[in-house]
Amino acid sequence: MLAELSAVIITRNAAATLARTLDALEDVDEVVVYDNGSTDGTLELAARYPNVALHQGEFHGFGPTKRHAVSLARHDWIVSLDADEAPDARWLESLAGWLPTADSRQVVEVHRENWMLGKPVRHAGWGNDWLVRVFHRREHNFSEAMVHESVTLGQATQIARLDGCLTHLAVTELAQFLDKINRYSEIRARSDKLRVYPVALIVLKAAFAFFRTYLLQRGFLDGWRGLVIAVSNANGVFWKYMKRRVRDL
Repeated sequence: MLAELSAVIITRNAAATLARTLDALEDVDEVVVYDNGSTDGTLELAARYPNVALHQGEFHGFGPTKRHAVSLARHDWIVSLDADEAPDARWLESLAGWLPTADSRQVVEVHRENWMLGKPVRHAGWGNDWLVRVFHRREHNFSEAMVHESVTLGQATQIARLDGCLTHLAVTELAQFLDKINRYSEIRARSDKLRVYPVALIVLKAAFAFFRTYLLQRGFLDGWRGLVIAVSNANGVFWKYMKRRVRDL
């Protein structure tokens, strides 16, 4: 039993994958589920788990929303997960052995295996994916970034890596790419920190995103999956800058 640990998950229409995540966390003392307007049965699903503390509220960008969800936890030690991620038993066992003697300045970086339509993706920027997911909230927390948020680290932070991994069901249907491109580009385009570029440069940036993903990051080795990721990345770059440009017209 991970008695001094709170898992924190933000959700929105995550019923398709959330049960798998919550089943994996049955030995975690508390699971904070912070929902942002689900209409697909996510709330009803989460409420069935005895260790889940269910909250609802607005989405204010990934960083700010995760920071708020962390503040709702009962314990200071936090494991942050997405609703489509599940830790394997080996990693949870490693964490249970590490946590009792851990220092609050330490964090745990976990290997995430990203799956797309039934198969893990090893390239295209999706392989060798290590993320800080366990931290003490009095020493660390998420950045304020609206997208691509991460846990902020200090000079005294010590990073541990444990046996095991997270399995991330990143894509279960191709329509998710379109939804993600639209959602992320909308969030990024609202930021005044995002520069406004000429249309020609936007096209070049999108083309380079494809080139980097498919060739430099060897997405071609993952077959059609790598191609889809490369096209998606190019579209994401194009639409975030184009939406930012149109915003000022």
